[in-house]
Amino acid sequence: QVQLVESGGGLVQPGGSLRLSCAASGIIFRINAMGWYRQAPGQQRELVAQITSGGSTNYADSVKGRFTISRDNVKNIVYLQMNSLKPEDTAVYCCKAEVVNLRYSTRDVWGQGTQVTVSS
Repeated sequence: QVQLVESGGGLVQPGGSLRLSCAASGIIFRINAMGWYRQAPGQQRELVAQITSGGSTNYADSVKGRFTISRDNVKNIVYLQMNSLKPEDTAVYCCKAEVVNLRYSTRDVWGQGTQVTVSS
């Protein structure tokens, strides 16, 4: 059973920074793309940032220049560095990983989510 566990959320003032981490554990052959999604109350879940196993990245327009996604392929951890945070960044942030198991089948695994609140 593969699990993703996020950490690093919390309360921060506008203009502040947070760093989210998401660690994958279990029997894993390989992880393809990893990504961060967020969902604010009353809104649909949206992709924030994604990174491939080769390091290619893409970001939502709303976070470009402020957020940076990175990963450690040895430890199976994905990070999201969030700078210049705004109140509209407030949401539950979840990570997702495309996990390849020992039978070479691929499935998406989601974390439980971590709350990020940007408020003065």
